Amino acid sequence: MKVDDAAVSSVLNRLRRAQGQLAGVIAMIEAGRDCKDVVTQLAAVSKALDRAGFKIVASGMRQCMNNADETQAPMTEEELEKLFLALA
Repeated sequence: MKVDDAAVSSVLNRLRRAQGQLAGVIAMIEAGRDCKDVVTQLAAVSKALDRAGFKIVASGMRQCMNNADETQAPMTEEELEKLFLALA
């Protein structure tokens, strides 16, 4: 499944943001920061990763529904559901 260029750009931005946030969480833990602050930032990392995954799945679902790639068989509804639920 190939993701369209606009979605790729959005996903990469989200993943880079998550990468920066994760580096911040690591630094916070190493510095002995308050647990509440660490957990808050870790939740932000998790949310950024989830959004990137949802964007990939949504873009892939749109492509599969449009059957834009004739070289592969379209995904079944069950396969799409399983893919989507893998992020839940």
